[in-house]
Amino acid sequence: MSPAEFWSIGELAEHAGVTVKTVRFYSDRGLLPEAGRSSGGHRRYGPEALERLRLIRSLRTLDLPVPEVGRLLEQDEVLGDALEDAVARQLRELGSQLTALRWREAALRLLHDCPPQERADRLALIGGLSTPPDTTALARFWRRMLPPRMPAGLTASILDAAVPQPPADPTPGQVLAFARLHALSLGGCSGRGHGPNEKARTNRDHRPTVLYQGLEGAYALASAELSAGRAPHRGEALDGFVDAHAASWSTRDTPAFRTRLSALLTITDDPVIGRYWELAGELTGPGETTLGAAHTWLRTALDEQLTSEGPTAPESWMPLPPALVAATAEAGPAG
Repeated sequence: MSPAEFWSIGELAEHAGVTVKTVRFYSDRGLLPEAGRSSGGHRRYGPEALERLRLIRSLRTLDLPVPEVGRLLEQDEVLGDALEDAVARQLRELGSQLTALRWREAALRLLHDCPPQERADRLALIGGLSTPPDTTALARFWRRMLPPRMPAGLTASILDAAVPQPPADPTPGQVLAFARLHALSLGGCSGRGHGPNEKARTNRDHRPTVLYQGLEGAYALASAELSAGRAPHRGEALDGFVDAHAASWSTRDTPAFRTRLSALLTITDDPVIGRYWELAGELTGPGETTLGAAHTWLRTALDEQLTSEGPTAPESWMPLPPALVAATAEAGPAG
């Protein structure tokens, strides 16, 4: 091209339908190469600059940051994998922003529609959340509750099941449930523990890893029963539940053990855990089964069996582990 065919910065801006300031901005950042300079030192651009400028504007329309645009323009194939990755990142970021906006809207509706006397308490609860909210506090709560030295894989599996994920498009009620769940998790437990009580959790005769590995299958079966709308009853789910507890005490499932187990579960009921599962149920909504609901189903099935058959005195059967007997001595037989 002859010098006469080069465009000035103003001419390029006119061809592209942008301002001179825009052309200068991208030129100064090295995104828009110059074809040369005039004898007076003014910038000159070739027709290829127009195509590059249009590409830059298209990428910026996607709200890609200028540094990201620069990295894309350095690729041999601008419209190849690099652009696909950049668009995917942008979609994830946009999704996070939209979720945050939906949570903010639901929180505002919660405050707008609640009775005036409740507004201060709800505002304090909401103020403790990030937007979008995260579940770090809930995971820490369960790490404190679970027995120490559990296998990492088993702990991760329990956390996945026990920590409900915040919905992407919550109702005001779900915002309130999560805010209360978050506050409860920060407050910690009542000290009575989940499952075996503190004495059982620290007793060397008790094997919590065996317990929680067995409970995983029992809870899955109970969840299926719940989803099908079946009332608590004897069957595979309850047998798996009792077997898990029996194996953790190195004993076997007998009528005497079921009596002791019912008593143990009664004295280790934790109101904080109960409230946690109540709020988790409000957060997940109908159609979703929590571990707490599965545990209650199994507890009810066990107690109804003992009620219908009558409790069995442990002394009539094989000796039970002393630690289990000691843990239930103050409660006596259940049923």
